[in-house]
Formats: sequence, structure tokens, C-alpha cells
Amino acid sequence: MQKLSNDTDYVIQPKPGQTMNTISLGSDHAGYILKEKIKIFLENKGYKINDFGCFSEEASDYPDYCYPAALSVATGESDFGIVFGGSGNGEAMVANKVRGVRCGVCWNIESARLTKQHNNANMIAIGARMVSESEALEMVHTWLNEKFEGGRHLNRLSKMEKRHEPIL
Repeated sequence: MQKLSNDTDYVIQPKPGQTMNTISLGSDHAGYILKEKIKIFLENKGYKINDFGCFSEEASDYPDYCYPAALSVATGESDFGIVFGGSGNGEAMVANKVRGVRCGVCWNIESARLTKQHNNANMIAIGARMVSESEALEMVHTWLNEKFEGGRHLNRLSKMEKRHEPIL
């Protein structure tokens, strides 16, 4: 990863022949400020953003914003998604209710790396009360630039999808 003069200004470049992706964002009030900072960062790097809110620090309910962000990923409107809250846990739970979404909670760089390498996560959840802005930027950078390893992990994902049937 390349850092510029400002420690939090990471360079994200598309790979040769690849265009920048569309990323959906969603947050509650606790994640709002971090969402806005990540949004600006990604827009400055050329990513298209689908922002599903929230749009202020006024108290709000994360399902109202994280569910539409996850639907955007599941339908292909967005390539990836990032949801933000106080801890990231509830936001990930909501996103994972949507079939086809694999959202992992990230709390450090290694967790962000493994969510992509081992779980091929198409969404991540970040707790704004758990990490600093610079840590969040580095986690997003790492996750977006990692590759899924496939192999034994592909078999595990297949098993996970089979178990995504309703239990009634």
C-alpha cells in the first residue's frame, strides 16, 4: 500500500483493464461521520457511491439504511458494500439477512484481509466506536485490494449458501 504525505491518503488504483467499482454505503447515527469520511475518500479515488444513509447524526435505526445497502449489492446495483455503526455487529447482521450477501465485521487490518481472502465478502461492517479513521481507511483499502483465495474456501462458501434456506 502506498501512503502519500498525509498518512490517511491511501492510493487505490484499478488493476489494468479494470474500471472502478460501485460501492453501497449505509450507516446509523453512530457510524455517520465515519461513513462520510470513507465516502469522500472513495469518491476521490474514482469509486461510484450509492449512499443509502443515514444523512445526519440524529438518532436512527441501522436496519433502515443497511438493508437497502445490502439489497443494492445482492441485485448487482453495487459491486461491494460497507456499513457502519457503533460496533458494526448489528449492521452486519442486517446485511447478512439478504441472500447473496456475505458481510464480515472488520476490527483491524487482518480481519479485513481475511474477510476477502477466505470468505469472499462482498460487504464489510465497521464499528465507528471501535476503530480510528485511519484504521478504517486502511481496512477499506486492504479489503478492496485483496483477492479471494478459492480452493478449500470455495467449498465452505458453497456449504454456507446451501444453509441459507429458511428454517420453519
